[in-house]
Amino acid sequence: MTSNKKFHLGLLPRIIIAIILGIVFGLFLPKSAVRLFVTFNSIFSNFLQFLIPLIIIGLVTPAISDIGKGAGKLLLITVLIAYCDTVFSGLLSYGTSVCVFPKLIGNTGASTVSEFENIEPFFTIQIPPMVDVMASLVFAFTLGLGMAFFGSPHLKRFADEFKDIVVKTIEVVIIPLLPIYIFGIFLSMTHTGQAMQVIKVFISIIGVIFLLHVFLLVLQYCIAGGIIGRNPFRLLGKMLPAYFTALGTSSSAATIPVTLKCARKNGVSEEIAGFTIPLCATIHLSGSCLKITACAVALMMMQGMQFDFWMFLGFIMMLGVMMVAAPGVPGGAIMAALGVLATMLGFGEQEQALMIALYITMDNFGTACNVTGDGAIALVIDKIFHKKKADTE
Repeated sequence: MTSNKKFHLGLLPRIIIAIILGIVFGLFLPKSAVRLFVTFNSIFSNFLQFLIPLIIIGLVTPAISDIGKGAGKLLLITVLIAYCDTVFSGLLSYGTSVCVFPKLIGNTGASTVSEFENIEPFFTIQIPPMVDVMASLVFAFTLGLGMAFFGSPHLKRFADEFKDIVVKTIEVVIIPLLPIYIFGIFLSMTHTGQAMQVIKVFISIIGVIFLLHVFLLVLQYCIAGGIIGRNPFRLLGKMLPAYFTALGTSSSAATIPVTLKCARKNGVSEEIAGFTIPLCATIHLSGSCLKITACAVALMMMQGMQFDFWMFLGFIMMLGVMMVAAPGVPGGAIMAALGVLATMLGFGEQEQALMIALYITMDNFGTACNVTGDGAIALVIDKIFHKKKADTE
């Protein structure tokens, strides 16, 4: 009896294979062959830059509209807590990174980048974006809030259909071609001698980010446990099924049923769990923000790019907004972040490609941190709701 099921290799294994093959083939392929992939990367990168504002408009507009439809202080409190926690995780990541990464990265900084040969593509095709990143973000907010206020059904339908087009483009074009793009980047870096330095730094960064995720979850549940007067480690222990489900699925949306069940086991009421968990799956991205911030700091240190706290404060605050609704899209958080990485931190094609590779390598851990943290927020909101209900009775 034969099975009709097709074998499907996930994005993470494909990215890892692409990195390995890029390093191996970079050791012996001639320069002309490397230039062929550099040419592909140049075209793909230009298309990606063209797509970034459309991704922002397509994902953020309906998300803002949906959030804006909610009424009452409970919604505002939940959004505020989720956003503040996301920003706090980014600041925690930044502070840790600037203290720890200089010792890990050592002397692999920017002075080495200029010493390597720059391989040029055979040709380039310029695909300028129709609108810049900030303009697209302001437009998405304006349109989303306007749709929520006026309840425009036709605009809402258009926004949802445009989101479907953007998501399908990511799923059918960007995601399948990402491994080739990553392969080309590591092929070029191996050919010019940079790859092994980058890989060594990557391994160190991944370990630090994982430990930061664990610390953040413990801190979140200590705060939640302190507010509701319960043992934080027991609360966190009951959320482990959601954590491991997210590790397997790499999707906050797909983990919602398990997260709901775990939150209810922790004593969150049915109505609050049903409201908070799906909402936080969309707007609460503390693990993703932590990861992107740490990766960005590491790459800027490696490239010798100048940065300071105020630059990253603005970046982190904007990042918390840009990643809204990203969990429903494969690699959505890093795709949404590419715009602010370019405009606020000055990331070029190579830095963006390395960010994508590094982010996707740890995607499931970031998602698991996001999902598990949703349970802590649900506990706090449940406490606020029942206190408010008791005060009114």
